[in-house]
Amino acid sequence: MKRLVPVIIKRRRRARRGHGSAAWKIAYADFVTAMMAFFLLMWLLGSTTEGDRKGLQDFFASPLKISLPSGGSGSGDASHIVKGGGTDITRTTGQVRKGQVASDRGLVNLRASHEEQRRLELLQFEALKQRLEGRITGSAQLAPLREQIRMDMAGDGLRIEIVDAQDRPMFGIGSAELAPYMRELLHAFGAVLAEVPNRLTIEGHTDAQPYQGGERLFSNWELSSERANASRRELVAGGMPQDRVLRVLGLASSLLLDPSDPFKPVNRRISIVVMHSS
Repeated sequence: MKRLVPVIIKRRRRARRGHGSAAWKIAYADFVTAMMAFFLLMWLLGSTTEGDRKGLQDFFASPLKISLPSGGSGSGDASHIVKGGGTDITRTTGQVRKGQVASDRGLVNLRASHEEQRRLELLQFEALKQRLEGRITGSAQLAPLREQIRMDMAGDGLRIEIVDAQDRPMFGIGSAELAPYMRELLHAFGAVLAEVPNRLTIEGHTDAQPYQGGERLFSNWELSSERANASRRELVAGGMPQDRVLRVLGLASSLLLDPSDPFKPVNRRISIVVMHSS
């Protein structure tokens, strides 16, 4: 009698892939990239003008042909192959938006207005210079002082300088006491300067000779300040409104007119600056 032997069959189960697989991550990354590209495309289309979109459409329709744009609000609305930047006169290339055009036009107009104002003011300064010269040459008492008066345009306005002469000083030696002819000259200048609305700066200058009383108590700084203020009083006495003066400065010998000779009489001077209105 045969003995039955049991047959055992072993079946191996296939391992199921869990969540550790990277296939779905790659697919998700591709999806995110595609969405980013889509939204970027939509943003670019929304931010470009109709003329630009028309130009792109014509380019992709005929890549080998330079298409002429046909309308729109951007750089594609020109009728020439070379874009000139719209109606903005300050730019010659590229796209110009309406707000930027208005802003640039405002700046151009403001600059042109300022330049025109400065040009008219220079003409007024020239007329003022001629009136001052006329007062000098028209007076027998002031005519001898003509060589001591210098007038020219400076960066801050019309500069009028009254300089010392060896034989005709403006002030007493080491003092702020004006000579009679200097007082008469400042009265004449005050009457003419009253006709213009511009503010004034009055500067006093000395040469490099140290003040004989010493530098501790009284120096050329104090002397130049007192001389400038004395000149201010005489201008006001001549008819110039006292509120027309912006500042009075004593500069001693810090700004020599002739640095090659610090002791030269021309370094002792009074400067009246008729300043620009703006």
